[in-house]
Parts: sequence; C-alpha cells; structure tokens
Amino acid sequence: MSGPGRLIVFEGGEASGKSTQAALLAERLGAVLTREPGGTDVGRSLRSLVLDPAVVNLDPRAEALVMLADRAQHVAEVIRPALARGDDVVSDRFSGSTLAYQGYARGLDVAELARLSSWATDGVEPDLVILLDVAADVAVARLGHDLDRMEDAGAEFHRRVAEGYRTLAAADPARWCVVDGSGTVAEVAARVRTIFVTWTAGRR
Repeated sequence: MSGPGRLIVFEGGEASGKSTQAALLAERLGAVLTREPGGTDVGRSLRSLVLDPAVVNLDPRAEALVMLADRAQHVAEVIRPALARGDDVVSDRFSGSTLAYQGYARGLDVAELARLSSWATDGVEPDLVILLDVAADVAVARLGHDLDRMEDAGAEFHRRVAEGYRTLAAADPARWCVVDGSGTVAEVAARVRTIFVTWTAGRR
C-alpha cells in the first residue's frame, strides 16, 4: 500500500469483545494490531499502574493524565510511524475511551479531555471507530471474578461508560459505527465485516 494508512479503533466497555474483534480485523487487513493502554514498553508500565486493583484513591485527573501519557507515547512510537509507512493500524481503544471513562463516567469535563487528547496525539484521529455495544448482563457474565481496577469499578460506573459511548457515537456518526457485540465471536465478526465493507465503499 502506498500513502498514509488508516487508523481503525475498537471501543466499548469491559468484556465487550474489543480485543478479540480488533485482532480478527487486523489479521484480515494485514494491519498493525495495538492497544491502549499498553501498546509500548512505557505504556505497559502505565497500564499496570492504572489497572492494578491495589491502587486506591487515584484522583480522576491523575488517572486521565496517565491515560493521556500512554496515548502520547503510543502515537509517537507505534501509530504515527505505521500510518506514515502506509500501514493500516487497528487499535483496541483510543481517545474515545478517555472521554467515556474519565469524562462521562468519572465526571471530568469531556470537552477539555477531548482537547487534551488531541494535544497528546498531536492531531492523530481515528478514521473509523467501531463501538461494540453489549448489554450489562452480558458483560458481567463474560468478566468472571478476577477483575482489574477498571473492571471492578461498579455497575453504575459502567452504566455511565456505556451511556458516554453512545453519546459519542451519536455525535459523530460519520466516524463512529455501533455494532451489536452480543452473540458468538463469529456472529460479531460478521457484523464488523459488514460495517467495514460499507465504510470502505463510502470512501471511494
């Protein structure tokens, strides 16, 4: 491929199937597969901090800044170089996660977080965001019992995350596509493929 690549991002709450579907689409496209937090060596250290269940009383602003630091390194080290080579990039989470989790769920100013995230990415934005939407009971059943700090944030927190994601998708329908994340891996993958083919056709 010549020219800049495409950045395709999977978003969604805990146990929505993002990691699985991101890996499947990346394999299908021959794309670079990455994730947030933790897509770089620096990011892996930050991920272990922010998801550690033993970390208590982390201020929401501090949490947001950790996520933004991870994203800045991720873009500089992985995403921007890959796009410049003409490679497609599929990322499990990106800026939408900060807006949904630290904005809508933690109560920080969403517009301010969007501005800070744009600064952290030096203007890199997703070409397509695929939001995997699953019912709360489905997510809980998938999670199991060994929960990280975010997974264990409580039902009300995750309800606000889900509502935040739906608000973000409704506000930017040209970029965001909502996919039903329930059912088998193959069923969800088929829905993702349909969305991707439709989106690709619309860009020609």
